[in-house]
Amino acid sequence: MLWRGSQALRGFSTGQAYLKNKLNLALIGQSLFGQEVYSRLRKEGHRVVGVFTVPDSNGKADPLALAAEKDGTPVFKFPRWRVKGKTIKEVAEAYQSVGAELNVLPFCTQFIPMDVIDRPKHGSIIYHPSLLPRHRGASAINWTLITGDKKAGFSVFWADDGLDTGPILLQRSCDVEPNDTVDALYNRFLFPEGIKAMVEAVQLIADGKAPRIPQPEEGATYEGIQKKENAEISWDQPAEVLHNWIRGHDKVPGAWAEINGQMVTFYGSSLLSSSAPAGEPLEIKGAKKPGLVTKNGLVLFGNDGNTLMVRNLQFEDGKMIPASQYFSAGETSVVELTAEEVKVAEIIKVIWAGILSNVSVIEDSTDFFKSGASSMDVVRLVEEIRQKCGGLQLQNEEVYMATKFGDFIQKVVRKLRGEDQEAELVVDYVSKEVNDMTVKMPYQCFINGQFVDAEYGETYDTVNPTDGSTICRVAYASLADVDKAVTAAKDAFESGEWGRMNARERGRLMYRLADLLEEHQEEMATIEALDSGAVYTLALKTHIGMSVQTFRYFAGWCDKIQGSTIPINQARPNRNLTFTKKEPLGACAIIIPWNYPLMMLAWKSAACLAAGNTLVLKPAQVTPLTALKFAELTVKAGFPKGVINIIPGSGGVAGQRLSEHPDIRKLGFTGSTSVGKQIMKSCAVSNLKKVSLELGGKSPLIIFNDCELDKAVRMGMGAVFFNKGENCIAAGRLFVEESIHDEFVTRVVEEIKKMKIGDPLDRSTDHGPQNHKAHLEKLLQYCEAGVQEGATLVYGGRQVQRPGFFMEPTVFTDVEDHMYLAKEESFGPIMIISKFQNGDIDGVLQRANNTEYGLASGVFTRDINKAMYVSDKLEAGTVFINTYNKTDVAAPFGGVKQSGFGKDLGEEALNEYLKTKTVTLEY
Repeated sequence: MLWRGSQALRGFSTGQAYLKNKLNLALIGQSLFGQEVYSRLRKEGHRVVGVFTVPDSNGKADPLALAAEKDGTPVFKFPRWRVKGKTIKEVAEAYQSVGAELNVLPFCTQFIPMDVIDRPKHGSIIYHPSLLPRHRGASAINWTLITGDKKAGFSVFWADDGLDTGPILLQRSCDVEPNDTVDALYNRFLFPEGIKAMVEAVQLIADGKAPRIPQPEEGATYEGIQKKENAEISWDQPAEVLHNWIRGHDKVPGAWAEINGQMVTFYGSSLLSSSAPAGEPLEIKGAKKPGLVTKNGLVLFGNDGNTLMVRNLQFEDGKMIPASQYFSAGETSVVELTAEEVKVAEIIKVIWAGILSNVSVIEDSTDFFKSGASSMDVVRLVEEIRQKCGGLQLQNEEVYMATKFGDFIQKVVRKLRGEDQEAELVVDYVSKEVNDMTVKMPYQCFINGQFVDAEYGETYDTVNPTDGSTICRVAYASLADVDKAVTAAKDAFESGEWGRMNARERGRLMYRLADLLEEHQEEMATIEALDSGAVYTLALKTHIGMSVQTFRYFAGWCDKIQGSTIPINQARPNRNLTFTKKEPLGACAIIIPWNYPLMMLAWKSAACLAAGNTLVLKPAQVTPLTALKFAELTVKAGFPKGVINIIPGSGGVAGQRLSEHPDIRKLGFTGSTSVGKQIMKSCAVSNLKKVSLELGGKSPLIIFNDCELDKAVRMGMGAVFFNKGENCIAAGRLFVEESIHDEFVTRVVEEIKKMKIGDPLDRSTDHGPQNHKAHLEKLLQYCEAGVQEGATLVYGGRQVQRPGFFMEPTVFTDVEDHMYLAKEESFGPIMIISKFQNGDIDGVLQRANNTEYGLASGVFTRDINKAMYVSDKLEAGTVFINTYNKTDVAAPFGGVKQSGFGKDLGEEALNEYLKTKTVTLEY
């Protein structure tokens, strides 16, 4: 009985996987996909009794074979399974010897005979990259794009003697994004979700729950897509059709056209949403209109007048170039190598020889790919060069652009000399004459030290809330842009200058950046007023002024981050020393809101940088411009490339990708509680990245009858109407003691009537427009809800009748605890007043704490004992006594309950971007 108990306990302790039904499996296939399926199935407790894969290529085993051999799983490498339609006897015997109950074919390029397919008890299942029967055949994923499908996906089906016609076991689908390529679809969905689905399918079979859904007879089989001659572009078609054709053939076999008498293959297609940029005409055979070679790529025209762009071109000799360099591709002269560069070239020659083991001698004319290298070998080449050549960082694309060894060495040497880098930052500005100055605003993504268009050329309008006009069109970052920015940040941290920089030098750069922000404060405040509606004078003092202070404060912390020594029990007769180190986390993501665009950037990024991290920051979609101007100043301050990256765009695309990205080690977010919950979930599921969240608030402000009433009125109004009420710590509900309630309300309304509502650039304006139209509409609905529930609308509640998104400062009284106004945050200029009985301190505290939020709070009273008692009892991250909105860069700021966790500002903020390492040595 004891033995059985321990066995049962052991079963539970090894995880739920081993409590399920399990099968003996034969895995037939290859590639990284096959390797991952194999590893996951074993992890789930299934027994892989044999792996059947392809023979070694150029002396290198397939990844599936490598993994299986390492585990001691029987591996068979057959070049073929049958001859002249009959199964090879030796192959059949080897297969039968393993005794599989199910064949799993995750990625199989060989024809498997039906006597093998049908032999196991449960038959065979196969992965197919298509929503059968929409597309069948080996190139189904290509045809998904070529035909312009809006949905892509994969099927796991039961094998039969037809071509992908067996019953379907399960399917998974995803949306096709406008500029997806085969690689993008595969990497984003078909690969990761396909692995999970194969494992799920096996478990369904093991549990006797796997369906067999017959396929309808219709459904096409497409052949010949792998043949280059079939991939020529037919030009008399709409731009979207041309785009689909090119991306559907990327990377194999590559869509092509004839240019100047030779075949040129197009890669990296994207549709353009704006008019074609200026460029140099390029005649293309068959095209009615010449292409345009622009600074970003080759623009092509459909017969509908719409445009697309390709990024890279490949010539018949295999050489690939950026399309933007078509007319200058042959102008590069051969450089003579110095003695040190010769040493680097010899190291790289050894690396090439290790990869191309089938090539006896590496010569200048040796072509990397024609000698048998694959895309996996590109990754290996780049990583080995970085490891063995002093951290030299190449991009995968650079290998494709110099495939011959001599050309590759020339590219490496130019990179070492810095000749491939631009001498200075190139910025396309949108300029406006406003506020008695010329403001220059960048509008592109800022990635790896350069302003660049979004990968697919998408843009969106950013709007001036004062009059509803468009300020400019801003780059709309895609998933590809996010990935590029994260890669840049990761590389800058791991192998760039920033990762090697000492702390004091980091501080010097941050001080310099603070100086530049101060030098440009009028321009920054003007941009903030244009883009967010902030009153200019407030923007100067708070939005920009506190940003400057924040960078100076954290610059001073750079060389003061310390660990500690810890006395521990000695391991006698030896002795021990134990100490801790505070280390940066790596590449971090920061997502900020629209109410204080620059200040929220500063609060998070300054602490992040002081701790030694790199970052990718996504500004709010509606207020990107000061963040992009900030990016320009970081270059002037001398920050190395890749340390700071700014990607404007939507939270649903760019923000979600950052929260899911496996290379991001920390995410700092300020925004709504609902979005914060989703971010926290994504961060946990992806890689358990560290998170800090500053979320919604419903901050109570308690005003006692023994307060200094003039001050309470003035600061109570500031607590609500500061920055148009778009303030995370705004007093969401005022509790006013009964004996002063009516006088307090009367005086507030009198003061509101004195406020000037108008152009935020007017120095006499008190109250500017709400940030954007949707927010204004939400505030008006909030007021309607309050009236319907029975609260008394004392003043305001309406939109100001003028252009722009202006709202009257608003006051509600008679707000009861159960009402919507009492529970939900408005995030606007709406004062919510509830009275409480004279002397009922504990009662009002109970009401004030009756919320799921806990960001800030306040109390006004002359009685210091009462004030301290209330401050002890209030459930909030900050308590203001006889003041409000008094934040300082040295004072930690953050909430409790559903207002989030983690701190901005102060020394505590550094801990959000640091990890503690404990070191113990014996001596």
